[in-house]
Amino acid sequence: MSLQVFQVLASQAPLDLYRPLLLLKPSAACLAGLRSQLPPEHPVQLVYADGTAQALTLSEVQPGASLYVPPLDPVAELVEIVAKLRAPDGCPWDRAQTPLSLTPYVIEEAYEVVDAIQQGEPAAIAEELGDLLLQVVLQAQLASEAGQFTLHTVARSICEKLVRRHPHVFGNASVSSIEEVHRNWEQIKAAEKGESDTDRHALSRTLDRYARTLPPLLAALKISVKAASTGFEWDSIEGVWAKFEEELQELHEALATGDPAQSQAELGDLLFTLVNLARWAKLDPSQALQGTNRRFVQRLQQMEAVAEQPLPSYPLAELEALWQQAKAHLRDRLE
Repeated sequence: MSLQVFQVLASQAPLDLYRPLLLLKPSAACLAGLRSQLPPEHPVQLVYADGTAQALTLSEVQPGASLYVPPLDPVAELVEIVAKLRAPDGCPWDRAQTPLSLTPYVIEEAYEVVDAIQQGEPAAIAEELGDLLLQVVLQAQLASEAGQFTLHTVARSICEKLVRRHPHVFGNASVSSIEEVHRNWEQIKAAEKGESDTDRHALSRTLDRYARTLPPLLAALKISVKAASTGFEWDSIEGVWAKFEEELQELHEALATGDPAQSQAELGDLLFTLVNLARWAKLDPSQALQGTNRRFVQRLQQMEAVAEQPLPSYPLAELEALWQQAKAHLRDRLE
């Protein structure tokens, strides 16, 4: 690690223990502050004027000698905490978990990260990323206990993949646009999976992966984009609108029959067509629906703010009037 990143401290200045520290002849007070924040067995090195160093633990250090303090590793600390939670004397809830039982939390935490990013609050983003990282470490811990893989395996795998799929950065390839980067990525990815341009089943396997692994709206959009890229596409947006009208009529008819399974299928067809309309209009259906959800909640909050009694006690006509007032209020506030 380069000396340029060392913090050079001589007295009782605040210590950032997550960066390498070079303490120049620290006082007894400085060492006391250091010991209050680090375990006695934390490894350090005495640094001599001739450039040599002597390894020892923090508890053995005496005042007056220059001292190199390696940074704390919060990821390693997190791994140790999770291992302790899973130990025989750990937490009953953590010990009861399985890879499958934890999957809802992976999804939940990922969405909370996205929400924090959209809100633009750095502290919230850091916190939510920590919650998501916990899910990664938990899954790796369970796999390690089962003798399958470790967190190091996970990290090594993504490192190798990033290097492999960026030959224009880590190899001799050259690219001239982001589109070319994307094309290379997809070609390398297909080769890794043993797929080729002559593989008749490559497209269906890719779309099946989207359908199984992604949230439904995102999966529908990616399936639509991928299918369109192979020529499975309407000639114009008018064709998409015609398909929308057709699917809407089929949903009407299915609902009239009272067949739940058929109605569910026709609703799915209609939603998929709407996703295609969004793609043609260069709109993101997930963001569009998320925006509508938030506006709905904001309008309800405004209704509750001005209502003189709980909303369920109002007749429908008065609820509609409150709804329109809330819409107008929020629209005026935005303007």
